[in-house]
Amino acid sequence: MPTFLGSLRRLVLAPSLADVSFDGRGFPGPRTPDTPALEAIPQAVVCGFEWGIDARGVGEVERRLRLVEPAMRGFAVEGATMAFTVLDAMSGGVRTRDLLRGEGAPHLFLAYIGIGFAMARLPRVLWRRVLPDLAGTSPYHPTMSWLAVDGYGFDLAYFRTRHWVGGQRVPAAYAWQGDSGYFPRAADQGVGRALWFVHGARVDDVADAVERFPERRRGDLWSGVGLAAAFAGGGTAEATSALRRRAGAYRAELGLGAVFAASARNLADHVPEHTARVVEGLAGLTVPEAVRLAESTATHTSDGDVPPYEVWRGRIRHALGGS
Repeated sequence: MPTFLGSLRRLVLAPSLADVSFDGRGFPGPRTPDTPALEAIPQAVVCGFEWGIDARGVGEVERRLRLVEPAMRGFAVEGATMAFTVLDAMSGGVRTRDLLRGEGAPHLFLAYIGIGFAMARLPRVLWRRVLPDLAGTSPYHPTMSWLAVDGYGFDLAYFRTRHWVGGQRVPAAYAWQGDSGYFPRAADQGVGRALWFVHGARVDDVADAVERFPERRRGDLWSGVGLAAAFAGGGTAEATSALRRRAGAYRAELGLGAVFAASARNLADHVPEHTARVVEGLAGLTVPEAVRLAESTATHTSDGDVPPYEVWRGRIRHALGGS
């Protein structure tokens, strides 16, 4: 049964299922056969958030998450992580840590993104509290925690599209993992992911949106598009080929996003058919090959002013033929 404070927080912080629909957001362009499946993703996030914000304990949320079908479970974990992050940042709790050491562990990539969604709703003074202590529990922590900044950028673009996509605003820097210079780039990767949803996986509209941004931002945007296309799906095999053509000189960035999507799906032990197809189309790799590439290039070591996350991304880009 929901708690009073939980219900109040849900009312204040969580959008409704209708609000996250494409019509509810006022996204441009026509609905397509891909629209219902894409809309189900933010709706699953909302459900996970409502479970988390109302819950009396982590175990209660974990039991609910186990009832979600494998293809959607990670998105529900994303929403629950968002809720727990808000609660922990405000109260000093360890709900997020406990979730990500338990039922949420296989969905760590999406959980980081959920932390970013929470950041979009918290004052920056509380951001120092949002990253849980996962030392010794995951080989991806803390390097992959830059996905939280990706999630922050996605949230800005999805919910304030006119400002962050139309107006092409750049978020103020923040010293995430001690590096403020990379913060806007990581956020742009989330903006790129959002473009896949904002334009309903319609390849030409997505590509046109990327090309309206300054050239210096397009590589990160394209990597976000590739991650969204491979993880969330949408479009036919022909559309995937068209997406690769439209990326042009940024094909390696597009493939880089697909490699991370393959790694995330593999970690969750559920690889949908569309992920395998899109990874093959964008990166020229099978999912096992993409996972091996990600694992063989992973690092926790910076290179001068380049954070480990971007060093890792750069190695994958180079392996895919990029600079």
